[in-house]
Amino acid sequence: MALPINIEELINGRTVESERIEFREGWNPERTLRTICAFANDFNNWGGGYVIIGIAEQDGQPVLPPKGLELNQIEPIQRELNTICRRILPNYFPIAEPVDFQNKKILILWCPGGSNRPYKAPDTLGNTPRYFYYIRRFSLTVQPNLEEERELLSMANQIPFDDRINHNTNLDDFDINTIKTFLKDVKSELEGQIGNLSIGDIARRMNIAEGPNENLIPKNVGILFFAKNTQQFFPGAKIEVINFKDESGTEYTEKIFEGNIQNQLRDALSYIKSSVISEKIKKIEGKAESDRFFNYPYEAIEESLCNAVYHRGYDNDSTIEFRIYPERIDILSYPGPLPPLDNQRLQNFQLDVRKYRNRRIGEFLKELHLTEGRATGVPSILKSLEKNGSPKPILETDNDRTYFKTTLKIHSSFSVGGQGKEQAWEQVSVQVSEQANLAIINNIDEILKAYEEFGEQVSEQVREQVKNKVNINKLDNLIKILTYSQNEHIKEDILANIGLGKSYLNYKRYVFPLVNQDLLCLTIPDKPKSPNQKYKTTEKGLKLLEILS
Repeated sequence: MALPINIEELINGRTVESERIEFREGWNPERTLRTICAFANDFNNWGGGYVIIGIAEQDGQPVLPPKGLELNQIEPIQRELNTICRRILPNYFPIAEPVDFQNKKILILWCPGGSNRPYKAPDTLGNTPRYFYYIRRFSLTVQPNLEEERELLSMANQIPFDDRINHNTNLDDFDINTIKTFLKDVKSELEGQIGNLSIGDIARRMNIAEGPNENLIPKNVGILFFAKNTQQFFPGAKIEVINFKDESGTEYTEKIFEGNIQNQLRDALSYIKSSVISEKIKKIEGKAESDRFFNYPYEAIEESLCNAVYHRGYDNDSTIEFRIYPERIDILSYPGPLPPLDNQRLQNFQLDVRKYRNRRIGEFLKELHLTEGRATGVPSILKSLEKNGSPKPILETDNDRTYFKTTLKIHSSFSVGGQGKEQAWEQVSVQVSEQANLAIINNIDEILKAYEEFGEQVSEQVREQVKNKVNINKLDNLIKILTYSQNEHIKEDILANIGLGKSYLNYKRYVFPLVNQDLLCLTIPDKPKSPNQKYKTTEKGLKLLEILS
């Protein structure tokens, strides 16, 4: 029977990350058993994984075309697999599916995260085995260290909420047409077999229900994606798009998207794309192509909202709120991120965390190409914002991690005040471009004023203008002097810090202009020629340093 996944995309790593796939050219029962055990333990809540037998691996990638298995090998492997999996404690059995791929037979073992973790497996299939826990560490199957083992034991019988059975539901709550549409969208061969299967067989095959045949109960993930009425069981599983007329929030319009979470996500994104996104086209003199930019890049909105759907908690009635203000968008979901992610890590974009709240929801969203792989969402947001010339996002939570908020700021050309602000910034940009061939930046007052008004947008563009125009050595010297002089120093030490002697000519070229521009100040202002005279970076100098660094 077919698997509920696109086999070609699985093997090529387009919908399942490489850490969750292990390729084997041939059958190795001991090694395979340890990997099955590791996937069953699902230490990082990734959603288990796949062992693909009949395809060799090189540097983590499949070697194609596959060597494949002989037809007479498939049945013996499956029989032995049934025997050796009984040696996992407690027993655990993957879903095994022979598949024709590129004119060869391969065997795919689907190993979802188990409901009875932690699992142990023998280190050998001989007569005197020792039993160990196994987990996945990146793309390897390993024994956990002491700290990891303690954490694995603490996860005993802790099933992520989306993968738990829902005792308030039954198989009749599934909508077969929604299931069929999903399988068609992901190009699964299982879609063509639905007509010959019962709803129980389909649900078990998709791992969206669990239990004995006489009492097969849907899982939460199955209800969220495939129920006839998702909100009957999850009233808060909806997206609210709220458009505020001003910052006070007293006047607003609201549109609510309900239904299965993949459909409400698609509908909300379609509405936002047509009703919220605006584009400007600017013709640049001397340039063949016009500049095109948006108030918000759609890719950043798409990834932010998909992340909210993926990572929110579905065991509470709080909705996802997409709040549109005159100069920003806030995307708010509950609760906040899992430890060790905190507000400081979020603000610094330190997202190298490998724990996930919903292992199955993410799996289905990736199958539908509605979200990317683990930990790639924020980098995608940053990339699309940078390409559009937009400020960086603000990611935040509170100390108790009760919420997660992503703030996207509007492109400066669309901000309230319109053309006046845009023209003001363009004038500053021209001044920077004209003066940037100097060792320091003239028109500094105008630049700092614009920085106060426009923030990071000015900083990014000034920085690029300066780096493109200024001799790199001069720019380095400017930054070094302002940085070094945050503490008081005599001019000889300042010059020595940039590798120059204490000649008057060097002072005149590198220190005096900064004093003249009020970027450096004298510590003894009434005695400028005092032998004890020192220099210190001013507030204006610190602000310029902030822009250029």
